[in-house]
Amino acid sequence: MEDVTAFDYAEFTTRNLGFVTEAEQAALREGAVFVAGVGGMGGACFLALVRAGVGRFAVCDIDVFETSNMNRQVFAFTDTVGQDKAEVACAAARRINPEVEIERLGAEWVDQVADLAARYPVIVNGTDDIAAGIALYRAAKAAGATVIDAYASPLPSVIVVRPSDPRPEERLKYPTRGKALDAIQPDDLRASFMKELEYVMVHSSSARHVDLGAAAALAAGTAKRMSFAPMVISTGCLMAYEALWLLMGRRSRTDCRGWFLNALAGRTERPLWAPVAAMKGMVVRAFMTRLLKGAA
Repeated sequence: MEDVTAFDYAEFTTRNLGFVTEAEQAALREGAVFVAGVGGMGGACFLALVRAGVGRFAVCDIDVFETSNMNRQVFAFTDTVGQDKAEVACAAARRINPEVEIERLGAEWVDQVADLAARYPVIVNGTDDIAAGIALYRAAKAAGATVIDAYASPLPSVIVVRPSDPRPEERLKYPTRGKALDAIQPDDLRASFMKELEYVMVHSSSARHVDLGAAAALAAGTAKRMSFAPMVISTGCLMAYEALWLLMGRRSRTDCRGWFLNALAGRTERPLWAPVAAMKGMVVRAFMTRLLKGAA
């Protein structure tokens, strides 16, 4: 019988070989990733990276697990309800790889984001807080770090924002552009969220795969964000792939605009050609206006 008390990294990762080379596995063992948010997609990404053998992390979360998290969050169980998400995730990671190095943070991570971005060249944004995300992206640009993210979309998605790429607030024209972090107002954040939803509806077929009344309530701020296990976990795994490629020195085709995985239709959906997107955008904005009026 195998001695489960003995841990051997080479044996732990032996089945990775063939997908990755021995040199690439060594790079993963030396790799460092900051995962901001380990609930839904961030938690799924973190779990995949730990199992792939990544050796060093910083993780943060400000929440505890709730019963409603159990429909999709990989560290949420009946016996973790009420427990700190980051603590639970770290404990699970160490049960997989006792040698893994983890720096655990809570709400103070936002105040330390510049230092974190300087020490972790690969960052996974698993937060659903636009203000925190803006701070994260700005710090990553200053430090030369790459951010892996996803859209607020009913379809799995992934984006990779490299240091020279425009930030989402620039590319999607958030009203936060040019504002100091402490000058950003709640109305700015709501408008920024609407900009992201508009992009999702223009460049993917998301509207065909969700209850539009529920989507309108979400946009109006009267309902919680919809989440579904296959969508959330698939997104986390797409993010993990991108982090692994970066750590191993591979170059993926994913860029700062990202793409969507439509499992229902069996296809990927990539950004539309600009003239087509402009025309569709006018239709989407009118449609969203009607939806919001109906929700109100």
